[in-house]
Amino acid sequence: MVSKAMASMSLLLTTIVLTTKCRQANSNTPAVRLPHFAGPIVNVSFPVGREAVLTCNVANLGGFKVGWLRASDQTVLALQERVVTHNERITITHEDFSTWRLRIKQLRETDRGCYMCQINTLKMIKQVGCIDVQVPPDILSDDSSTDVAVQEGDDAILTCRATGNPPPRVIWRREDGHPILIRRQGIREMQRVDSYNGTEMRLAKLERRQMGVYFCIASNEVPPAISKRVSLSVHFSPTVQTPSQLLGSPFGSDVELVCNVESSPIPVFYWLRGSRQRYDGTGSVNLELGHSRNEMLLDGPKYSILEDRDGYKGLMTLLIRSFSVSDVGTYHCVATNSLGKAEGTIRVYGLAEAARGRANSSANSQQLMATKTAILLLTSLGVFLTTYR
Repeated sequence: MVSKAMASMSLLLTTIVLTTKCRQANSNTPAVRLPHFAGPIVNVSFPVGREAVLTCNVANLGGFKVGWLRASDQTVLALQERVVTHNERITITHEDFSTWRLRIKQLRETDRGCYMCQINTLKMIKQVGCIDVQVPPDILSDDSSTDVAVQEGDDAILTCRATGNPPPRVIWRREDGHPILIRRQGIREMQRVDSYNGTEMRLAKLERRQMGVYFCIASNEVPPAISKRVSLSVHFSPTVQTPSQLLGSPFGSDVELVCNVESSPIPVFYWLRGSRQRYDGTGSVNLELGHSRNEMLLDGPKYSILEDRDGYKGLMTLLIRSFSVSDVGTYHCVATNSLGKAEGTIRVYGLAEAARGRANSSANSQQLMATKTAILLLTSLGVFLTTYR
């Protein structure tokens, strides 16, 4: 019995020793270190056409593998360094045993989105990084204004719609550099601004001075900016003003008649000669000879007809060469367009007799002055002789 007890005790001690050694051995064995991400994926933004790079840093990868997927539809792009998608623009680079880079060359708008870096552990771990594709602005011609024509007093809206990423900012400027005239609601006077911000520029109760060419300019952080040219025409019937309605000129000289015209659309200009008149020699009286019909004047040896335009303003000039008695009379400058007709009248007379009269009057005045001076001198001399005799 004693021997059996001693044997049992020996077996128990042996078991305890072995168990302890096993525990010690287990405690000295290092634990298995699972892979993890060393940091987040930084979101990036690149212009279209450039190369985008997402970086995934993995620590303790060991025998595990790294894969890249498109997050939106879980499309597998690559496993380790092997690209499995049929997209030649995508490549994978592996650096320093822990850095994995997804590269997409020649970026397209369709590449915008988020991408997943994934490690195939028993419980899968992943992180996501996103690519924003910057797109330069583009103006949508079908949704933007072309040339606009309205009648004076009506309203107009100039529209310029643009796309791009980031969304572009739209401003308006005049081509000639002049301020834009804006009529604000509740304000009587027009406001002058160098530029106008907004997709739509509303112009209320248009005036002719607002006519011109406007530039719509769209820009964002991606060059280049883009612009569109919009011509605004304000239509109205012609108006004619004559700086001088009565004009005198010496015979033999060239006479220039001028009319200021405002009109839109562009008018038809012409000059008419009124009733011919007879000169009576006084320089101030002209008698009609009975011609009631106006005569249209043509450019030629006797007349030079010029037209100078600046926007809706125009200058009509008639040059009468070698002005003579037969040219005395009334002349009409006429402007007509689809909305109406206007004319100005200038009466031309000769200055020959008047000039001669002024010359004779000047000579008589000088002779009278000389006579008065002589009398004064003689009178003074007589007083002097009387005093000292």
